[in-house]
Amino acid sequence: MKAENLEKIVELRHELHRHPDLSLKESGTIAILKRFLKENTSLEIVDRDGWFYAVKPGRDPRAPKIAFRADMDALPIDESGGREADRPAWLAHASVNPGISHKCGHDGHSAALCGLALELEGRELDRTVYFIFQKGEEIGGGGAEAAELLKEEGISEVYAYHNRSGFPEGAIVCRRGLTQPASEGLDIRFVGKKAHASAPETGRNPAGAVARTALVAERLNRSDGMREGAVDQPLVLCTIVGMSAGNGDFGIAAGEGRLQVTLRAENEADMLTMEREILDCAKEEAEAGGLEMSYHREDVFPETRNTEAGVERVLSAAASLKKPTIESKEIWRPSEDFGYYLKACEGAMFYVGSGEDWPPLHTVEYDFNDRILESAVGMFVMLAEEE
Repeated sequence: MKAENLEKIVELRHELHRHPDLSLKESGTIAILKRFLKENTSLEIVDRDGWFYAVKPGRDPRAPKIAFRADMDALPIDESGGREADRPAWLAHASVNPGISHKCGHDGHSAALCGLALELEGRELDRTVYFIFQKGEEIGGGGAEAAELLKEEGISEVYAYHNRSGFPEGAIVCRRGLTQPASEGLDIRFVGKKAHASAPETGRNPAGAVARTALVAERLNRSDGMREGAVDQPLVLCTIVGMSAGNGDFGIAAGEGRLQVTLRAENEADMLTMEREILDCAKEEAEAGGLEMSYHREDVFPETRNTEAGVERVLSAAASLKKPTIESKEIWRPSEDFGYYLKACEGAMFYVGSGEDWPPLHTVEYDFNDRILESAVGMFVMLAEEE
């Protein structure tokens, strides 16, 4: 990668980190990225509803089109540490937006995609290249919409990467087939009737319904699939993330209750089976207790399943760059809405190691490792140039 281009995207990454936006509110981030592309490239920029893409036309309209995707949103995690003097020394580019920060590396993903644009500037390719800057990945709120572009434009293959702590710095990590599971948040509410704690029979207390439904949810876990290194059983995981009934007033029997669970499975069908069993139990409990029951889903993610051709292209690109590669035997449990793209065409999600001792994602200590930007951009360039 050209030294001046690397310097530019590191500066861009720091600017994005200083000005993070939450999911579906990425207007400031979009403005920074569009300004960068307009000032440094000749790409055609196309606005969509809360996201955008750019295009580098190819010489041959018959050549297969390729797309690359970067996510842009940050997380509701504060990294200010209070006073300026309390911030870690390495975070000179710390977030200026209280309670919001890039603790998943999406600032690095967007910067790398801009790096691809810089590296391809002035080059002529046979194929047309699309640069997709997607909204709302953290909550599964943007992938399905942006993936429609692949069908609209007849794009043949698509790639994205994620930074991975715990792997050697700059190493290229990938997995054949399923690489990240499906997941969703399920929020169940029960409404009964409050009563005085001395006369609970005059009310309808949902606490038992909440507890019994929670027990059913816990029993749905497949423990074999959660063992380290387990390959014989697919992962099926139901995690209780919230559970409540009443407000803790010793004089009042609860009149409302709530159960929140995260469902995660290697196959979307297994996740939906779990959901159905939990909701069936909740409905039975509500009926038996004279309660009203309602529910809604949040943070819905599909399974992310790499195609064989996509993985082979990734491994070939890494070999051309002489990058060390690791073919993972295990899925990465966090979910990723890039799965919507891979339902539409060939491609793969690959990972770039941040360092074996690099802080974990979604922690206050985490910051994207600028030294892996060159590896990410190099992979994108090789994938774009090799047909």
